[in-house]
Amino acid sequence: MSLGYGDFANHNNRLLTLLNVCRKAPSFSRTKALHAFSITLSSFLHQPVFVSNNIINLYAKLGEVSSAAKVFDKMPERNTASFNSIISGYSKCGYAEEALGVFSEMRHFGYLPNQLSVGGLLSCASLDVCTGLQLHGLSFKYGLFVADAFVGTGLLCLYGRLELLGMAERIFEDMPLKSLETWNHMMSLLGKCGFLKECMFLFRELVRMGACLSKCSFLGVLSDISCENDMEISKQLHCSSMKKGLDCEIFIVNSLISAYGRCGNTHMAERVFEEATSCDIVSWNAIIGATARSENPLRALKHFVSMSEHGFSPNQGTYVSVLSASSHMHILSFGRQIHGLLIKNGCETDIFVGNALIDFYAKCDSLEDSRLCFDTICDKNIVSWNALLWGYANKDAPTCLSFFLQMLQMGFRPNEFTLSTALKSCCVRELQQLHSVIVRMGYEDNDYVLSSLMRSYAKNQLMSDALLLLDWSSGPYSVVPLNIVAGIYSRTGEYHASVKLISTLEQPDTVSWNIAIAACSRSDNHKEVIELFKHMLQSNIRPDNYTYVSILSMCSKFCDFTLGSSVHGVITKTDFSLVDTFVCNVLIDMYGKCGSITSVIKVFEETREKNLITWTALISSLGIHGYGHDAFEKFKEMLSLGFKPDRVSFISMLTACRHGGMVKEGIELFQKMKDYGVEPEMDHYRCAVDLLARNGYLKEAEQLICGMPFPADAPVWRTFLDGCNRFAEEQRSTLNFDYVQASKISVAEV
Repeated sequence: MSLGYGDFANHNNRLLTLLNVCRKAPSFSRTKALHAFSITLSSFLHQPVFVSNNIINLYAKLGEVSSAAKVFDKMPERNTASFNSIISGYSKCGYAEEALGVFSEMRHFGYLPNQLSVGGLLSCASLDVCTGLQLHGLSFKYGLFVADAFVGTGLLCLYGRLELLGMAERIFEDMPLKSLETWNHMMSLLGKCGFLKECMFLFRELVRMGACLSKCSFLGVLSDISCENDMEISKQLHCSSMKKGLDCEIFIVNSLISAYGRCGNTHMAERVFEEATSCDIVSWNAIIGATARSENPLRALKHFVSMSEHGFSPNQGTYVSVLSASSHMHILSFGRQIHGLLIKNGCETDIFVGNALIDFYAKCDSLEDSRLCFDTICDKNIVSWNALLWGYANKDAPTCLSFFLQMLQMGFRPNEFTLSTALKSCCVRELQQLHSVIVRMGYEDNDYVLSSLMRSYAKNQLMSDALLLLDWSSGPYSVVPLNIVAGIYSRTGEYHASVKLISTLEQPDTVSWNIAIAACSRSDNHKEVIELFKHMLQSNIRPDNYTYVSILSMCSKFCDFTLGSSVHGVITKTDFSLVDTFVCNVLIDMYGKCGSITSVIKVFEETREKNLITWTALISSLGIHGYGHDAFEKFKEMLSLGFKPDRVSFISMLTACRHGGMVKEGIELFQKMKDYGVEPEMDHYRCAVDLLARNGYLKEAEQLICGMPFPADAPVWRTFLDGCNRFAEEQRSTLNFDYVQASKISVAEV
């Protein structure tokens, strides 16, 4: 059969067209057809090498490296690109040995490796340190390291994967040419290793150099933000992304939501989410996860409901966050509904969802359901056991230890959380046995386990044994163990010993200062607390929420408005958005007891994540200062927002009614307590009796006492008698006043 020039050209065009189609929409069937067509043409048409090279690349991208290898082996002639293609294919699939074999063959046949040859090998996930070092040397030998940024970036990524941060930093510093990808990889690597400041330094360098930042430049830093101390960095990155016009990118939006969530600023997280031009399932999971960890997890449940209304279906990540929010609020009914959805979708046996269910039921004190969920998981892991143990440790100590032994017998190795959980429920004998397990497993030097072990000894009244765990003769001890001992002294009432021990530290951390301040606060050492707080600020140690709570609690106790408002000033100057709801609650309580209702309302309005305690503190402050009607309005507003009042909320309201003389409203509220699931206790009866007695309803007050489901205690009768005396005095004063007035009228008439 003879073919003319036109036939050759026609077949060649068909081959190139098919090659372009495969590049644009790669699939195994198309690539196989291309391969077959090229074999057919090769019998009577000389093919360029690039055709076979492209077929190798296509097979490699589809993960069909064995087919790519067959093409390579049957090639009549090869070039450097041929070797690079198959090396890249083997490397992407993790076949380091085969890739190195082709690399050696390449050099054997006299082909000089280029950047793609070495870069392809460096991208192999299974490459070891020795081979990496050899390639490092070869890249210098062939001048590839200084040619451009490609090989240097590959080496940097390799050392990063192998967790050799020092080597990666040296590569970065030695690189004469750096691409944006180089900078992005280095920033990501530093962030993953916890060096966020260094990561931000590189980011600022990029900005200073006027580099055209990409999404990856931001993602590398944003993904490494982990706590509220990183809030300022989050804001800077947010502003920078807006300036670069990248804040609309879905990846940046999702990272910003997650970063603000990890910083505890759910207000900003929700703002970014609401302002986003487009959202995906990751965006919804990010905002639900951020609000689930916040002080108001109810927001997470609202977002979950809204998610389906916007046409998005939840996945495992969504369910895990929603179950976490439900467990924080102890909403068993909502969690059960989620469980039902999971069963319907056949997802309840998934390890991540299953662990979340175990944790949810354990935190809602439904241990039987927690155990049932645990039993449905086929491939349990250590997280499953930890969640189950945590639930039983707080409610059923013997069962917890029984599960711990069962876990050991099944071959699971406990981690620090497992051991610390098991230590919670130990009596003396079990504690000593578990201590020997800890030593045998090498956890005796783990600060977290050591802390739990010492607390367990202290709880069992074995203080001397707890202190013996520290080797005092070994010179200066680390901060964490000394903090533990100081904390034990503080909790057992030995405040002086606690402060004395903290004072021996050369570089106390925030926890050390907090322990000392809390110890002085508990011992009512007012002046010492002020001095410690001043020294803490002078030492450039940033106070945290625990610091503020300790100081403000003391201000509340002593009604120290001056110190309390000064601490409030420090909080505002630092950044009021960083404080949690607990601090805001203590601030409201402090201002309430100091009589500054204006400040109470101001702090309440500035509190982003209000909880039941926030509302109760506001109601109590308004009530004790005679603003009974305002307190009642706030109570109704609280109910309308879905908050369920507890025993303390009702005491605050009854006290407000008592101070405002609102007898009818107070008694109606007292009678409705059971409707909210709150059984009236002695304190509630005492408030109700006082409300009636001090307003002259003595008969009703006596009937209420006689109808109590338990015998009235002395304070209740004392309250009743005080009310009687007060009412009698008021009546006597009224009679005296009427007598005087009558006398004046009689004299006038005479």
